Amino acid sequence: MRVGAVVKDLGIPPRKVRLVVDMVRGKKVEDAINILKFTPTPAAKAVAKLIKSASANAENNFQMDPAELKVVYIAADEARTLKRYRPQSRGRYSPILKRATHVKVLVSEEEK
Repeated sequence: MRVGAVVKDLGIPPRKVRLVVDMVRGKKVEDAINILKFTPTPAAKAVAKLIKSASANAENNFQMDPAELKVVYIAADEARTLKRYRPQSRGRYSPILKRATHVKVLVSEEEK
């Protein structure tokens, strides 16, 4: 059985979150959290919080053993983009794109 958690509209661009997500895909939950603990990015903190949430969902709602859990699916998809504009010389403007991310994680018990 797969148990998951989702964070929507995380205010970090998907390109930066995918770098962190790729480090923990397929790892055990406790190993993934240890890796993220020593990764110095804001995305690592958000992904670690999400993995802990999925682990807590599995433990509390489905009575799974947290020591046996493994990250079987994790993805960072593009969310909405806030469009802002910055004035430039001669009456022109340049766009500023503030990108956001949806992150989804599924954990499951390892088969012995």
